[in-house]
Amino acid sequence: MPDFIALPAIGDYAWVLWLVAFVLCLVLEGVTPGALVSVWLAVGAFVALLSSFVTDSFGLQVVIFLVVSFVTFALIRPLAKKLFGPKLEPTNADRLVGETAVVTQTIDNLAAVGQVQVKGRLWTARSAEDTPIPEGARVKVLRIEGVKVIVHTE
Repeated sequence: MPDFIALPAIGDYAWVLWLVAFVLCLVLEGVTPGALVSVWLAVGAFVALLSSFVTDSFGLQVVIFLVVSFVTFALIRPLAKKLFGPKLEPTNADRLVGETAVVTQTIDNLAAVGQVQVKGRLWTARSAEDTPIPEGARVKVLRIEGVKVIVHTE
């Protein structure tokens, strides 16, 4: 085969592949609504890009990419999630479970209405049995779902 038709070895242009991979990973990270999706692969691609200037072995560069991406993911992701993840505020609402409440507005799941007073506070309430519970009835709190208490008659 004549020299002008022969394709160059991938090792000569591996840095271009790693640069494209690095940029694509960063773009993907930027357009993804949830953070920390492909930044680990971007770090691996960047280190593989640097290694492409030291070695012509594309196989070694791929191994470097995989190892660095995995190590970065395994070591830094838990720390990043802890620092930047959602902050959950503990509440004392779970203390209401098992308490007795008084229905202050008839509970009707079909009409999506109902309210109880428990420990001096008003809560939106729903019946666990899907049956209406009249105003003035005494009920027991089974669980809390969001801002509603789920109750059943005593």
